Amino acid sequence: MPEFHQAVYVISVAAELAGVHPQTLRIYERKGLVNPARTGGGSRRYSQADIELLHRIQELTNDGLNLAGVERVLELELRVAELENELARTRSEAAEAVEAAHRHYRRDLVPMSQAAVVLYNESRRRR
Repeated sequence: MPEFHQAVYVISVAAELAGVHPQTLRIYERKGLVNPARTGGGSRRYSQADIELLHRIQELTNDGLNLAGVERVLELELRVAELENELARTRSEAAEAVEAAHRHYRRDLVPMSQAAVVLYNESRRRR
């Protein structure tokens, strides 16, 4: 099986895998929804990632979206994924910073024996 992003499928195979007509793939490309790789001779080649994108486009159009709506949804889904990655990175960095602070605090703590602790006694002060 080819790599997920390796462009290996010709347009007829990609159309069959996606369940659409090859002309539909050309329309999607003109609208900027998909961007297949090109061979030296200019033939389109689609990857498994492209096929999954085509399935998502079909799902959205079957739900009643026009191609402009599909484009907007795909943009928003991409932005959400980017923000989720950024949030995960930020959370990880924050956790590392907290752990580093805790390690630093532990070095600063000095164990004391019970005998070294003097309790405040208010009655002594009044004398």
